[in-house]
Formats: sequence, structure tokens, C-alpha cells
Amino acid sequence: MIRRPIPRWLIAVLGVAGILLAMLVYGAMSNRQTRINPDQSVVPGMKAMGKGLEMVTKVQGSPKNPKPRWFVEDLTATYWRLLLGLLAGIALSIVFGIGMGAYMPVDAFFSPIVTFLAKIPPTAMLGVYMIAFGTHLQAYVALVALGIFFTMVHAIAQAAKKDVHADLIDKAYTLGASELEIILEVIWRQVLPRVIENIRLQIGPAMVFLIAAEMLFGSEGIGYRIRLHSRLMNMNVVFIYLIVLGLSGLVIDWLLVRTRRWLCPWFGE
Repeated sequence: MIRRPIPRWLIAVLGVAGILLAMLVYGAMSNRQTRINPDQSVVPGMKAMGKGLEMVTKVQGSPKNPKPRWFVEDLTATYWRLLLGLLAGIALSIVFGIGMGAYMPVDAFFSPIVTFLAKIPPTAMLGVYMIAFGTHLQAYVALVALGIFFTMVHAIAQAAKKDVHADLIDKAYTLGASELEIILEVIWRQVLPRVIENIRLQIGPAMVFLIAAEMLFGSEGIGYRIRLHSRLMNMNVVFIYLIVLGLSGLVIDWLLVRTRRWLCPWFGE
């Protein structure tokens, strides 16, 4: 039967089996390429990956003038930009989304603008952001924030309209609640699970926008390092960063799921 529940232990076993299968397929591809060309770096093996890990974690520069490790420098830059951009985008999305969902005049005014700008890929706006914000931290933050804003604000507004029944608002008014209390105690509580779910969905696109910007005009960060070493064919370094991106995405997604279950136990799976 489609979507029939299975035991948790079986889910874990199948997940591990999938990871092992992927590793076996990658190992077979690497061995095949190595037999053809022992010096190949397109599909690096474990030895090459070890060298790549050593390259990104060793102290750069000379002993008299040491520089930060690539790993520390790049991850700090990228995830700081991502955090600031997400916080700004989420905050704006919540304010405008609930405002559009709660007040029809606000929705009528902003809806055409939001719908229009949501159809423009943020990566196509990179030139505009460079002119408006320069190529410093504020440009990355704006790209991430505005990149997720238009999609999230539309989703939150729809949740405020459809998930919050009019009966709940009428009962709150009957009990003497003010408009602010209705927004905080009725509408916000009902849309909170949707907000968290939309944050989960926007993590991936936000990383795409940020990595693209770092590849284009960054001088540090994961995107900059991937661009640099892709040109040098140091795929062992590139793969290290790709693995970090994947693992960090899994961790962030898991944390958001746990947060939703903790804050909104009524929402279910």
C-alpha cells in the first residue's frame, strides 16, 4: 500500500543501505577512472580526498605570517552570511505575510508586487544587488533575504488566510481580544508550523543564491573556494566542500524538524 507506515528501525536500516550503495557506486567510478589515468582528479579516491582534507585544514602562509585555514575562513564567511540573510528574510516575511493574510487592504496593495518579484530568479538580480549594495557583506545578506522573502511571504499570507478559521477570530473578538492579541495568540500560533516548514524549504534555495554570489564576486567563502579549485581541477578539495554543504543541510533540516515538533506538537508529521 502506498505510504504504508514501516518500523523506525527499518527506516534507519534502509537509510544506511542507501548511503552505503552511494559510496560503493562512487568507489567503483573512482577506481575505474584511476585505472584509466592514475593521476586523474575528476573522481578522487580516498587517498586524494585525504590530501584535499589536509589542504583545507592546514595553516596557510608562512610561519612568520600565518593565515587562517581555508576551512575556518570559508565556513565562517559563508554561514555568517547565510545566518544574517535568513534572519532578515524570515523576519520580513513574517511581518508582511501576516499583515497580508490578516488585512485585505494590505494584501491588495502588496500582492501584485510580491507575485511579480517572486517570478524573477534572485540569481538574475545579482547585478542589481551589486550596484545597490556593493560586493560586501550587505550584498550577500540582501541576496539571501530577498531571495527567500517573496516566496515565503506569499506562503505565510496564504497560511494566514486558509489555516486560520474565521470562527477562531470571531470567538477571540467575542472574548474581548484586541487585534494585536488576535494576531499573536490566534493567527501566529496557527501559521507557526507553516513558517517553520517554509524555512526548511528555503534553506536549499538560500544556499544556491549565496554560493552563486560567492562564485561571482567573492574573495572568501565556500562558493569562492569551489570556483577557484574547480578551475585548478582540484576536485578533492571541491568534494570536501560539497560534503560539508550536504551534511550541514541535513543538520539544519533535522534541527528545524525537531523545533517544529517541540513548538507545534499538534501539527503532526
